[in-house]
Amino acid sequence: QVQLVESGGGLVQGGGSRRLSCAASGRTFSSYAMGWFRQAPGKEREFVAAISWSGDSTYYEDSVKGRFTISRDNAKNTVYLQMNSLKAEDTAVYYCAATSYLDGSVLLRRTSYRYWGQGTQVTVSS
Repeated sequence: QVQLVESGGGLVQGGGSRRLSCAASGRTFSSYAMGWFRQAPGKEREFVAAISWSGDSTYYEDSVKGRFTISRDNAKNTVYLQMNSLKAEDTAVYYCAATSYLDGSVLLRRTSYRYWGQGTQVTVSS
């Protein structure tokens, strides 16, 4: 069992930056690859970024490439999402998730993730 708690959401102006954190507790954090997903009102939850168990591989949804950076600190059991150049269309609830898949394209699929946090709201004002 893995418990995930996101933090760092809030209101930010367009063009600004925000860093989300996801603290994990429970079983060995480094045994899991981690992902960030988001869900805007009236839309399905979509993939944003993922990082392999070791941190050596990262994956991004096309619209966030070059603006968002996912990273992890296995010593702190935490995964981060640094978001720069934020746009109004980035407004959503952001969720972190954990999967026992360690790496690969499976990390892009929502159904690959077993454990989810409660989400944190990010609102970008235009």
